[in-house]
Amino acid sequence: MEETNRPFDRLLFLYSSATSAQNYKKKKKGTVNYPNISSAMPPVPHTEDFPVPVRPQQYILDSDDKPPENREKTPQLSTSTDADFTTDLQLNEFHRITQQELNDLIRDLDLTKSKAELLGSRLQKRNLLKENVRISVYRKRHEDLVQFFKMERVLVACPNIDGLIQTFNINHNPMDWRLFIDSSKLILKAVLFHNGNTIPSIPVEHSVHNKESYEYMKILMEATNYDKFKWQICGDLKVIALLRGLQQGFTKYFLFICEWGSRARCFHYSRKDWPARKSLGPGIMNVENQPLVEQSKILLSSVHLKLGLITNYVKAMNHAYLREKFLRLSEAKLKEGIFIGPQIREFIKDEYFDRLIQGDETAAWDSFKFVVKGFLGNRRAQNYEDFVNNLL
Repeated sequence: MEETNRPFDRLLFLYSSATSAQNYKKKKKGTVNYPNISSAMPPVPHTEDFPVPVRPQQYILDSDDKPPENREKTPQLSTSTDADFTTDLQLNEFHRITQQELNDLIRDLDLTKSKAELLGSRLQKRNLLKENVRISVYRKRHEDLVQFFKMERVLVACPNIDGLIQTFNINHNPMDWRLFIDSSKLILKAVLFHNGNTIPSIPVEHSVHNKESYEYMKILMEATNYDKFKWQICGDLKVIALLRGLQQGFTKYFLFICEWGSRARCFHYSRKDWPARKSLGPGIMNVENQPLVEQSKILLSSVHLKLGLITNYVKAMNHAYLREKFLRLSEAKLKEGIFIGPQIREFIKDEYFDRLIQGDETAAWDSFKFVVKGFLGNRRAQNYEDFVNNLL
């Protein structure tokens, strides 16, 4: 009979608790009456027969009653099979950071001089560094490299490239490096990239509040002794046009490779063979200045090729779905097909868009994806020529 009345008893207890809580503010704690039912236990004072419960000792992590030396240690052995790999538990000693390890940590965290010294001081305060580790070296860590740079009129450049690269214990072979030139709204920079990407990049030129122009490009080439090393050049189409001496703006002949006419719209998608440029003399086909770089030394950026291909594709399709997918993209950029790399990657992964297009749009989109993955990516497919011909 007691089991059958438990639901009713619980309901009665909840109702009585709710009615008591309404008048709780008007009464004192000692005058509150709790219902005495079989399914609920009223609060009782702790006595010898009913002591305060004690928390089990194994769940106490930091107890002052237990000395640290008497605590149980549960070391975990390393599962590495490398013979040169050893852990602190295997050595059974406390490991302190060396100068080389601290330098690698600061380099990986990309810390400034002040933050690097602050990190070293905190580690030294907690006795985590070895005795011979110096944290004040980061105040003057730039002095070894400053001697290779000097002010060249409007920019800071490195005229001694061999000495700069040898400081990093690297053999400088100009055939293994390429010069990347680009600018943002405030900075014009030139950086040496290793062809295998196994060596970090090395900045060789820096300029503030200078835009991309033929004059600055000429000063940059002279300051870095480009005629001596003859690196391959990579950059966007604007930089390449300046290095080849072409006129800026939307001109009739703005390509340095061939005589493709930008205003011959009726032949853009029907004519495939355009005559190559025979000369780049000033005053001929929108050429203003003498070329600063040979045509064989120019590397076209795969990113800009991808941007140009997606621009032509978007211009020829309906923009209704693109307006819904890219809400932050303006109508002007959407009309001209101006996309960036992350947007193109998101576009390629969209399965709904593949089902939305039909006919020639589907064939063109599939060929574009094959070219992006098999030719313009990090790895080139064996049949990449078939992908490019299919796209054309």
